[in-house]
Amino acid sequence: MGKDITSALRPAIVMALLFAALLGLGYPLAMTGIGQMLFPAQANGSLVRDDAGRVIGSTVVGQAFVSDRYFDTRPSAAGKGYDGLASSGSNLGPAARPLADRVTADVARYRAAGVAGALPADLVTTSGSGLDPDLSPAAALAQAPRVARVRGLPLGRVTALVERQTRASLLGDPHVNVLALNRALDAMAR
Repeated sequence: MGKDITSALRPAIVMALLFAALLGLGYPLAMTGIGQMLFPAQANGSLVRDDAGRVIGSTVVGQAFVSDRYFDTRPSAAGKGYDGLASSGSNLGPAARPLADRVTADVARYRAAGVAGALPADLVTTSGSGLDPDLSPAAALAQAPRVARVRGLPLGRVTALVERQTRASLLGDPHVNVLALNRALDAMAR
């Protein structure tokens, strides 16, 4: 009887170890290698570097811009704001007081900055991940007068820049990557 258990257990253990090595090590290493060969920029985080080679952001992860000289990105619910290790939405329902208070404060901030009319929703609501790097063109254009005023630029140049930075989406609405927009804005001032 003992020999039957041993002979049945040995192949099960060998197969478990084989598949653990194959699927736990081999497959991930193969996919990483293929990703590095075919899509090296994306496989390494779509990082954006400045002229000195320092990493200043990523095209796929939102970040805070704290100066009025820059376009704001969507509000973040990730950790204490734009924390990639705490990526998630807030899980607050539409009737939750903390959500209503935050949205009200954001609306008041944009009104104080001179944004008139209906505010695009993505200026005051977070995305599901809390790290959305993009805005709708309407949200970027709503901020254009403030950015133009603070930088001393003609509004037409700033709105034209927003329009040039607007990208069509294969499956969704057009969008503007805020990091790319702000970098183009800095390049325009040089």
